[in-house]
Amino acid sequence: MKFVEPGDQVLLLGSDRKPFFLRAAEGGELQTHHGVVPHLSIIGQPWGKEVRSHLGYAFLILAPSLHDVLLYLRRQSQIIFPKDIGYILLRLSVGPGRTIVEAGTGSGGLTTALAWSVGGQGRVISYDRREDMQNLARQNLERIGLESQVTLKLRDISAGFDETDVDALFLDLPDPHLVLPQARAALRNGAPLGAIVPTANQVSELIEALERNDFGFIEVCEIMLRFYKIIPARFRPVDRMVAHTGYLIFARTLMPGAVPPANDAEEAEPAGDVADTL
Repeated sequence: MKFVEPGDQVLLLGSDRKPFFLRAAEGGELQTHHGVVPHLSIIGQPWGKEVRSHLGYAFLILAPSLHDVLLYLRRQSQIIFPKDIGYILLRLSVGPGRTIVEAGTGSGGLTTALAWSVGGQGRVISYDRREDMQNLARQNLERIGLESQVTLKLRDISAGFDETDVDALFLDLPDPHLVLPQARAALRNGAPLGAIVPTANQVSELIEALERNDFGFIEVCEIMLRFYKIIPARFRPVDRMVAHTGYLIFARTLMPGAVPPANDAEEAEPAGDVADTL
């Protein structure tokens, strides 16, 4: 059995499902509209136990998941949805010790997921030209203890990235097709590139630019997520689903002159249709 220790990130969740995040510290206290919860009443308790405020309101002591963190980030702009972030992490092969560059910090949703996934030995470098957005992203990262794994750079990337030979790069920009030469120069050979755009016209522009800039294995997709009612006797989908939230585009860097496989859907099967398995 594991217990809450000083320095742990804690999520308190009451019956109204309003979340409260805190970093457990001796002498600290959480003030809510349901009353005050001293941190000492949490430290040393097993995860999943109930704790009560001085007004008697009950909270569950939970370890926040990455999904919890992303849903309740403070934001000034639309963040990339968790359903999309999961596939982005997979396609960019984000993991411990990796070096990942992001263009378009925004409120720091994807930045947070990248930092969480690369761990203490990895590194995330995030560029944005808006100081207010990077300040908010920094606050979000500090709130969950991930700030040491992220370097925030305040500038336009049209002049290029400082980094070279990075493991993956993601573009969340209005015109990603205009910065592909800069992205290509930052990536190591064969490394994955990802991008997200809201419109089909942007997808077409990006595909054409990828083909001109020595990228291959291009993939375009969207992620649909459907939840179900958790009532055994009436098991069925909920009335609304999280459908289109953006087009995701992925590709790999190729050496100049290399001939990539065809991208035409009639000539090549999608990456997910694997005929042979290991």
